[in-house]
Amino acid sequence: MAPRANWKGFLEIDDLSIPVALYTAASTSDRVAFHMINRATGNRLRREYVDGETEKPVLPEDQVKGYEVAKGDYIIVEADEAAAALPESDKTLSVSAVVDCDGVDEIYFDRPYFLAPSDKSSAENFRLLAEAMQQARVVAIAQAVLFRRVHTLVIRPYGGGMLATMLHFDWQVRSAKEAFESIPSMKIKGEMLQLAEHIIRTKQGEFDPSKFEDRYEQAVADLVKAKLDGKKITPPKRPKVAKMSDLMEALRQSAQPESAEPPARRGAATRARVTASGKTARPRKKAS
Repeated sequence: MAPRANWKGFLEIDDLSIPVALYTAASTSDRVAFHMINRATGNRLRREYVDGETEKPVLPEDQVKGYEVAKGDYIIVEADEAAAALPESDKTLSVSAVVDCDGVDEIYFDRPYFLAPSDKSSAENFRLLAEAMQQARVVAIAQAVLFRRVHTLVIRPYGGGMLATMLHFDWQVRSAKEAFESIPSMKIKGEMLQLAEHIIRTKQGEFDPSKFEDRYEQAVADLVKAKLDGKKITPPKRPKVAKMSDLMEALRQSAQPESAEPPARRGAATRARVTASGKTARPRKKAS
């Protein structure tokens, strides 16, 4: 069954206009979800708006939107007034610029959508544009009215079609300066850098999203199954996290092969054995 399009319109670049459709590329609809339940009756709860002062329920026809201009002071905006402020959609993804593949900072990436031709007659022009962008290693910056807002998207070839990713507005992206201000300025020593590079080499692999696992989702699923089976639920003990105060020692331990036993422990193992009862026993002397 073909997926249902979220939006249909035209991709316009210069004089070229191609009928296209957007499809959801990533969704959270399959996540484990809880409902609020009345413990006493087992019935599902529903939300109700109440007046913040009188604490009395407010009927739907008396509920309006308001913009706070001062503490406790609101400007009421009626539904028809809010609707009039919404931009009109011309059903067009209008390309404003074409930039290098690395020309868009990924911190601006928001929601991805698959972009495909909406009819067979436009498939050839669509494929031609995607191939040309692929060969030139460029992406397109486009604007469109989507979901009652004007959005900017970056469009790039992807899997035989294209991927259109919504971008955050500049005012939505926070500066990294404050987040990184606690990172110390330090001189990286040769041995330290070599150890870190060794650790990185041992972890080299390939990007395989099929191996990613949401442990919370699985834990919740196991919890629900256990409760259905009438099993007793015992919260697991949290593992203790060892504190490493010396960076060099931590790097050395990480770089050490797991099968290699530290020399101190090997020496101790030759000097003492542990009996079945758990007591320490000295090795017997060889007979002369």
